[in-house]
Amino acid sequence: MILKISALAHTFRSGQHIQFPDLEVHAGEKIAVVGPSGSGKSTLLNLITGVLPLQTGSIQLKEFTYEQLSARDLDIVRADHIGVIFQSLNLIPYLTALDNAQLGLQFSRRRRSQVSDTRTVISELAIQLGLSADLLGQKPSELSIGQQQRVAAIRALIGKPELIIADEPTSALDPHATRLFMDQLSSSIDPETQAVIVVSHNPSIIPLFDRVISIGDEQ
Repeated sequence: MILKISALAHTFRSGQHIQFPDLEVHAGEKIAVVGPSGSGKSTLLNLITGVLPLQTGSIQLKEFTYEQLSARDLDIVRADHIGVIFQSLNLIPYLTALDNAQLGLQFSRRRRSQVSDTRTVISELAIQLGLSADLLGQKPSELSIGQQQRVAAIRALIGKPELIIADEPTSALDPHATRLFMDQLSSSIDPETQAVIVVSHNPSIIPLFDRVISIGDEQ
């Protein structure tokens, strides 16, 4: 088991309350979390990544139980075991694609230990994701949105964190590019050690996943 969520809920200062379904995620699984805007998808992502503190319920990532961790320990667990593909990509504009991709190793000694030759591993991931290795010397502004997205995916995948989370990764892509990217992302995951959760409001991605978790409107 990579991730287990039990009795998880979050209440905002406004009084909005979100109750999330229980969930277990195992190696090799591809899971979509879908729902309309405002339904709590981003809140769930922020709870899983430890950005939002737990109020009610339990999250266990591998052998780590969030409510038993200090804030510092949770930061380490997140850096070691979770790779995130952000909706806004969050690439640093003055760094090359290669340097942006290497940032996935910066805060994790564990992930760095998994990589013997950083450039080789990044080049291999680039090829798996359909990104020509000769583009790794380019800066984000010199790349298309799809190419930037693949750089962000390499940053999340490098060092083999067990859980890959993608936040609306296909929002800027057409249907063909969406399917291509999801197929490439899936083929880049180690089915023995990794799983992927994709958060999206796009119902067309549902057939691409093993399981779908639907989150309704906030109450």
